Amino acid sequence: MTDGDTPWEPPLAGTEAEHLIGALERLRTTFRWKTDALDAAALNTRIGASALTLGGLLKHLSRAEDEMFTRKLSGSPANPPWDSVDWQSDPEWDFTSASADTPAELYTLWDTTIARSRETLAAALATGGPEQLTQEAWPDGRRASLRRLLCDLIEEYGRHTGHADLLREAVDGRVGEDPPPGWRPQSPCP
Repeated sequence: MTDGDTPWEPPLAGTEAEHLIGALERLRTTFRWKTDALDAAALNTRIGASALTLGGLLKHLSRAEDEMFTRKLSGSPANPPWDSVDWQSDPEWDFTSASADTPAELYTLWDTTIARSRETLAAALATGGPEQLTQEAWPDGRRASLRRLLCDLIEEYGRHTGHADLLREAVDGRVGEDPPPGWRPQSPCP
């Protein structure tokens, strides 16, 4: 097995930034594998009393990525569709609206958001390390570091990749900690 077979693996001995990005990329890839190549019925599958769906998680993590690398990092306004949502009246809109989206729309939203996030993060790291301060500020004026934003996003993916693990197993029995070597996204669903 070569690094080309598992490009999502974090480095064995890298810099702090390489390890943070590596941990995030591994979670992104595992999450994408857990949600890959599903039709609308599978993306809307629920288990137990939970309202969570794989489609809702795709949309929610798209929002989390965009929020982290626009408003929180640089202070830029949110991108569509987030910029037009009345979050006061529907704070769960990213989760609840996903059932009205097609699989192609959900996969495209996540894939394009991730590509934009990677570019934005690379540009930020080119101008400073993880210790650089971002526009995310607390009420007392203290600002979060890029390191904090990355750790928060890693935590968000960790939580929701666990949810995706359970949901995907209920859909078609797919289990596993990591994608198999050589895996690449196949979505939108054929």
